Amino acid sequence: AAGYASGWAGAPEPVAPALQAAALAVGAQTFVPATLRRLSRGRIGVGTLMTIAAVGAVALGEIGEAAALAFLYSIAEGLEEYSLARTRRGLRALLDLVPARATVLRGGAERTVAPGELRVGETMVVRPGERIATDGVIGSGRTALDTSAITGESVRVEAGPGDEVLAGSVNGTGALEVRVTSTAENNSLARIVAIVEAEQSRKGAGQRLADTVARPLVPGVLIAAALIAALGALLGDPLVWVERALVVLVAASPCALAISVPVTVVAAIGAASRNGVLVKGGAALESLGRVRVVALDKTGTLTGNAPAVIEVAPAPGRTREQVLDVAAALEARSEHPLAHAIGAEVAAPLTATDVQAVIGAGLTGRLEGREVRLGRPGWIGAGTLARTARRMQADGATAVLVEDDGVLIGAIAVRDELRPEAHEVLAGLHRCGYRVAMLTGDNTATATALARRAGIEAVHAQLLPEDKARTVGDLRAWGPVAMVGDGVNDAPALAAADTGVAMGAMGSDVAIETADVALMGEDLHHLPRALAHARRSRAIMWQNVGLSLALITVLVPLALSGVLGLAAVVLVHEAAEVAVIANGVRAGRTPARPLTLDGTASPPAPADGVSAACGH
Repeated sequence: AAGYASGWAGAPEPVAPALQAAALAVGAQTFVPATLRRLSRGRIGVGTLMTIAAVGAVALGEIGEAAALAFLYSIAEGLEEYSLARTRRGLRALLDLVPARATVLRGGAERTVAPGELRVGETMVVRPGERIATDGVIGSGRTALDTSAITGESVRVEAGPGDEVLAGSVNGTGALEVRVTSTAENNSLARIVAIVEAEQSRKGAGQRLADTVARPLVPGVLIAAALIAALGALLGDPLVWVERALVVLVAASPCALAISVPVTVVAAIGAASRNGVLVKGGAALESLGRVRVVALDKTGTLTGNAPAVIEVAPAPGRTREQVLDVAAALEARSEHPLAHAIGAEVAAPLTATDVQAVIGAGLTGRLEGREVRLGRPGWIGAGTLARTARRMQADGATAVLVEDDGVLIGAIAVRDELRPEAHEVLAGLHRCGYRVAMLTGDNTATATALARRAGIEAVHAQLLPEDKARTVGDLRAWGPVAMVGDGVNDAPALAAADTGVAMGAMGSDVAIETADVALMGEDLHHLPRALAHARRSRAIMWQNVGLSLALITVLVPLALSGVLGLAAVVLVHEAAEVAVIANGVRAGRTPARPLTLDGTASPPAPADGVSAACGH
C-alpha cells in the first residue's frame, strides 16, 4: 500500500519500487522457500505457478504486479492455515474437558495430582460437580453423570457401583470413588482425538477429485503458458505475449481447488465431534453424505439392549419357579443379554455344570445330575406350548423353551423394548427419503412384530453375522448403504456397508476401530443428525469444487485476451479463495440438529423444516 501510495503521490523514483520490492520479499517468503523445497524433491504445485509468475513479472519490470501477487497469495495462505487451525481446535478442545487436577487415594490419604500421574488400579475421589479426570469404574457412590460435552446427550445418566465412567463427564450430586482403568494418555477422549487426527489424512471422493484435477493441471498450465509465450512471440510483440502467458499462468492456478475440500472436511469433522458424532476422515464424511439406505441392527440399536422377562408359561404340572430355576442355572455364567433378564427373576439362582453354548440355538448343561437345555423353538420341540411360543413371538418377544431331563417344562418370553425415540427418528428418516431396513438374528415372527411397531417395512431376520454382510450387499440395489450396529457382533456388516456406523461407541475400542462413523451416545437422534450434517457438508464440498473449476474456466480466456492484467487476476483469484474457505468453514459453524416428529430441525426450526432437517 505504501509503495502504490508513494507512486501516486509522485515520490522520488527509487521510493515506490523499493517499497514494492520490500513488499514482494515479505509476501514471497511465506511460499517461495517451501516451493523450492518441493521442487528439489520433484514436486510442483500451486506455489510453483505463483513463484514463476512473480519472477516473470519482475523480469518484465512489473515489480508492483509481483508484489501484489505475493501479498494477496500470502494472505490467502494465512487464511487457509487459520481456518484449519481453528477447526482443529474444536476437536482438540475435547482434551480440555479433562480437569487440571485430580484427587487420588494413596497410603490411606487423599492427594491432589495431575491427571497424567494417575495409574491404573488407583482410586480417584470425585466430588459433586467435578469433572472425571480419566476413565474408570465406580467402586462406591451413586450419582447422575452429565456426559453432554462428550456424547452430545443432554439427559443425565444414572450411575452406581460397577458402572463405567468416562473422562470429561461431570459428576452430579453424589461423591464417588472410582477405580482408574485407563491412563490420561490413553483414555476415551485421547483415543478419539488420536483416531480422528490420524484418519483426517483419508480423503473423500470430492477431495480426491480436487487432487486429481490439480495434479495434472499445474504442469499443464506451465506447458500452456510456455506455448502462449512462444507462439505469441512469433506472431506479435514478445513482451506482450510473455506478460499474457504469466497472467494465464496465474489465472489457471488451482489455489481454490486445492484447499476447497480439505477446509470443508476439517470443519465438518470438528463440528460433528462436538455433537457426539465421531467421523473418521473425509472418505467417511463423504460416504455418509451419499447414503440413501439405512440398515439397522435390532438389539442395542433400535432397542435399548435391556431385555426383561414379560411372561413365563409353565407346561402342565410345572410351576413358574421351576421353569425360571432351570433357565437361570443355565444362564448363570452367560454374558448374553437374555441371561441377565432371566437371572434378574431369580433371587438365588443355582449354577449348572458342563454348560455349553450351541451357536444359534441355545445352551446345554447338567443340573443336580439331570441334563437340562434352554433354546429357541425348533431346536427344542415346543410340544404343547407351540401355540404359546408363536403368540409370544407375534407380540415381539423372544421365546425361550426350557427342557429338564428331556421333558419340556415351560416357555419364557423376553422382550427388549424399542428405544423411546425410535419411532420418531425412523419416521423422520422415511420423510427425508431414506429407505430403512432392519437386520437381526432374531426369529422372523419376533422381528416382524417389532419392526411393525417401529414403522419399518423391510425386515431381514434369522441372520448370522455373515448373512448380515451379504444382505447389506443386496440392499445396495437401492443406493449407498449405511449399516448401524454395535460394532462387535455386526463387524462383518459394518465392513460390508458403504458406511459403517457404530451406535453408542463411546469408550469402546472395537466399535471405534471397526466403524467409519461412531455415535458416541446412546440416543438414536444422533443418527439423523449425523446423516443431515454429512449430506450438508458434502453439498458444501461440491459447491467449492464447482466454484473453483468455474473460476479457472472464466479467468483463462480473459487473461489470454488481455482483458485482465496480472494484478486483477490475482485479486479475483484470491478473493475466490477466501470465498471457498469461508464457505468451507460454514460446515463447522452450523451443526445439524436432530429430526423432530414433524421433520423440522429443533430449535430453531428453519423455514423449510424438512429440507433443513434432512441436510438439503
